[in-house]
Amino acid sequence: MKLPRMLLWSSLLVAAVPQAWAQANSIPSQPHLLVKGDASRKVMPDRFVVKIALESVDMQTDIARRKVQANAERVLNLFSKHGAIAETVRLDNLSIAPSTRYKDDEEVFVGTAVSRDMEGAFEKPEQLQAFLGDLNASSEVQVRTTRPVYSGEARLRGQLKAEAAAQTRASAKGLADAYGAKITGLYTISDVAPSFAYGVQAGSWSNANMADVFHRENDSLDRVQVTGSRNDVHAAPAPGEQLVAGPITYTENVYAIFLISDGN
Repeated sequence: MKLPRMLLWSSLLVAAVPQAWAQANSIPSQPHLLVKGDASRKVMPDRFVVKIALESVDMQTDIARRKVQANAERVLNLFSKHGAIAETVRLDNLSIAPSTRYKDDEEVFVGTAVSRDMEGAFEKPEQLQAFLGDLNASSEVQVRTTRPVYSGEARLRGQLKAEAAAQTRASAKGLADAYGAKITGLYTISDVAPSFAYGVQAGSWSNANMADVFHRENDSLDRVQVTGSRNDVHAAPAPGEQLVAGPITYTENVYAIFLISDGN
């Protein structure tokens, strides 16, 4: 019996990938199996990153520059005081641009804006909390974002890709055996979802690389749970509150197309 040209879906397929995913791979015209493998792991973050935005506006550029420089030195001292990991502390170059505002529907020059971004990471959330408590954020010194990271992410993603690839091989073999087919070769394998055929809309694979990371929403500490009352966007946690980190979930997907023939 000849195998019909049909797409055999792995039971691992799930829905709703962001539309931004590029659909790079094509579907072959000959009989084939299209399977997806995925692998996930939850890990606890071991670094807590904070980004600080510095900006000062003044009619005299040098005054604005000196204010930004003084604030940068103060933040650097706080990074050192609270034990930031030295190799993670980074200062971006100064950015200088005119600053304007609208008055009576007319754009008015108000001075020169000098800005600089800074970043650092701590090993413990308690260190980040103490740093934020000493920061004294203002219109010229603002917490842009805080986020947890796992320092072994690159290695972990490599392991997950290998596991997902092994899963595609096992899925393809199981499907081929179930249909009495024989796998004749690998057509393509990728971590980018292929273009779909057979009336299935492209872009319907799921991807959740990072979920359930932290539980606080819509503020500068949106990935850190704060036990206690909520805080202002740029304020440090109040006394008695504690930053609590949750696990990070990493997921890697692998898509493989295996060519098949009638097993008879």
